[in-house]
Amino acid sequence: MARYEDRDRDGGGGGGSGGGGGGGERDGPYNRGRPLHRRPVTDYGASVGKWMMKRRMNWRGQNIDFLRPAPGFIVDLLPPAAYLENPASSLPTKHIHASLNKIKHPINVVKWTPEGRRLLTGSSSGEFTLWNGMGFNFETIMQAHDCAIRVCQYSHSGDWLLSGDQDGTVKYWQPNFNNVKVLDAHKEPIRDLSFSPTDAKFVTASDDGTLKIWNFNEGVEERALTGHGWDVKSVDWHPTKGLIVSGSKDHLVKLWDPRSSRCLTTLHGHKNTISKSLFQPTRGDLLATCARDQTCRIFDLRAMKDFCVLRGHEKDISTLAWHPIHPALISTGGSDGALNHYLLDESPQGVNASHTSSTIIHPAASIPFAHEYAIWSMEYHPLGHILCSGSNDRITRFWTRPRPGELDGFRDRHHIGDEAAAAMGTYDRRGRRNRQEEEEEEQDEADALVDQKMPLPGQQSHGIPGFPNIPNMPGLVPPLPMGGAVPGLGDLSSTLAGLFNTGKLPPPPPPPPHLQGGPGGGSGPPPPPLPVVGGAIPPGFIPPPPPPNFGIPVMGGAPAGGIPGIPGLGGGGVPTATQSLAANEDHQGGRNRAPLPSQKESLREAQGFRGGGAGGGNRR
Repeated sequence: MARYEDRDRDGGGGGGSGGGGGGGERDGPYNRGRPLHRRPVTDYGASVGKWMMKRRMNWRGQNIDFLRPAPGFIVDLLPPAAYLENPASSLPTKHIHASLNKIKHPINVVKWTPEGRRLLTGSSSGEFTLWNGMGFNFETIMQAHDCAIRVCQYSHSGDWLLSGDQDGTVKYWQPNFNNVKVLDAHKEPIRDLSFSPTDAKFVTASDDGTLKIWNFNEGVEERALTGHGWDVKSVDWHPTKGLIVSGSKDHLVKLWDPRSSRCLTTLHGHKNTISKSLFQPTRGDLLATCARDQTCRIFDLRAMKDFCVLRGHEKDISTLAWHPIHPALISTGGSDGALNHYLLDESPQGVNASHTSSTIIHPAASIPFAHEYAIWSMEYHPLGHILCSGSNDRITRFWTRPRPGELDGFRDRHHIGDEAAAAMGTYDRRGRRNRQEEEEEEQDEADALVDQKMPLPGQQSHGIPGFPNIPNMPGLVPPLPMGGAVPGLGDLSSTLAGLFNTGKLPPPPPPPPHLQGGPGGGSGPPPPPLPVVGGAIPPGFIPPPPPPNFGIPVMGGAPAGGIPGIPGLGGGGVPTATQSLAANEDHQGGRNRAPLPSQKESLREAQGFRGGGAGGGNRR
């Protein structure tokens, strides 16, 4: 039987009270040419069932055997609550799944439901998304807010959910996501909120520099805590005491008395904006704060001073999360996408924590490439075996503890990078790139993007005048519409003439003297040069008509109706339309037709004169 909750590779599922489920073997033949797709599934039923059985057998308090790093001990793996004295066994360093919506937005909030069956995420688009907590598949999505969701918090009883957005609005939600109340809490964005131990009140932190305590049942403001000089970025209510902690952009961490609205003390350990502050959920003796100075500090509430500093991030720390079972395990997320895990009960070698004011602790496990961009939110599963992280790269990732004897989890691209993982064969960069290109193409088709290389619908390419089959060359201006018609507007000649006659438009200016016909008007400018191919006009070319009143001087030897040759280019000039058609028929193999003889020529032939005539032509 496979009794391991993190079965992302083994396929089968646990059944009943901790048993059942096949391993990674597949019964019967299968297609070897097609890769076998195994969906990552985490089933904690088998391990929890076995742990309950061991607790009953070891009711006298006997210790549970530690696991050895060998695959044969996978069946003996128990939930994190069974290893209270060994928090290192619960470090979530293995990536098991990445979930993202079809329409991607940055993930600002991740929150497990109280029973741990689903994960709730809030995005910058104001949407709630529910993911299955075992198979990590999509379940539902809804539009919860009109703007970005900044914070979500379940009550301690699990009966209510509060959410705050960018507009300063707080909404009440039931477990079935039925919205029952809306509060206009602040005029600036809400950055954080927290419930009191009895769920009778809650506190909100906003960019307006204030904290407000609200009566949950009535939805009215009771007190306002003022004292920060800038935006308040984080707030938390102690799980068992009447104590509130807040972190601000003014680099200060303040502790408040919610009854008297009085600031009890101010902690000056950080040198930049406080991004997150959380009380220890298990014992409540410690306070963790992280800031944009690349450090995370742990304060002892009994001594009211910091006793250790967590280092290891190269960029600012944006969020943190306490483990729900192990009081000495804490995880931090950086603005560069790095994810670090720290063990507070392990002091560095050669340092005695009792003789120093503060101890520097480095990560027990680090995932430098967990996300591509800043991690905005993290939270552990209520059982402590899965860590979820939401990032600005629009991806929600799930992390779990590696199984005994498993080393592949430390060789993936999240630990060593894309290039090193591709060199070791644990990451297929080409396959990922192909999938990304296919997704982008599908997204483009869904958005109906117009290909800029193709002409728009209904748009035709203009050809060169006289060559309708040759498309226009790049850089040439298309010809103007003929006959006074404008595409889409029709003929405007009659409309313009009516406006001129009624006086609604001023009359057009007269043309220049050199373009006017008549005496003294001149013959106008010479016509533009015509395209000449091989010294003659191409067959089938019909020259454009000359402008009105354009005089053409008739030169000696030029045929009537034609245009003389252009000096310097050779050729016999531009033929008439009749001659051009005749040349075209001769080129196409048709019969040449001579002009009809006149009566004068017939009379001369009758008299016996064999003269030249005007039209001899070739007769057949």
